[in-house]
Amino acid sequence: MILSDTKILQLVETGAIVISPFDRSCLGTNSYDVHLSKYMAVYKDRVLDARKHNEVEELVIGPEGLLLEPGKIYLGVTEEYTETHTAVPFLEGKSSVGRLGIDIHATAGKGDVGFCNYWTLEISCIQPVRVYSGMPIGQLIYFSVEGDIERYYNKKSSAKYNKRTDRPVESMMWKNKF
Repeated sequence: MILSDTKILQLVETGAIVISPFDRSCLGTNSYDVHLSKYMAVYKDRVLDARKHNEVEELVIGPEGLLLEPGKIYLGVTEEYTETHTAVPFLEGKSSVGRLGIDIHATAGKGDVGFCNYWTLEISCIQPVRVYSGMPIGQLIYFSVEGDIERYYNKKSSAKYNKRTDRPVESMMWKNKF
């Protein structure tokens, strides 16, 4: 079940959901709008290898924005730090962003109960498009959880994205054994 605006607000007030900074005007009927940070990254190598640590080059979006080009993956990050202790967060792109031909995540739209961090965005575009720091980029939707939780994400020793950072985080696939 998707949480309503009043339920999200209630969980924010109790600390079960943390959104920082929190702006009441960003709370929708059943979602919360998040914004693109000034920090972006691109992979240094054109060919990526799932078994190795692919390094990234950090970019900073200036007042003139950043021109995104098709055929490239850009790692962005939300301005908002979030924690979710009793619900499952999903990050979806805003329809206005989609109508510009921008996808904000390739596959990782679902968070885990216990996720405590900024959201790294896997941004791609259909045609060249300029983006700006602070622009609304997505919306968090929260789903209720049925049953007890045995292992919260932030308590798992195997969790690869627990280190708190306001910078985009590259793929940690290389840490898996395969």
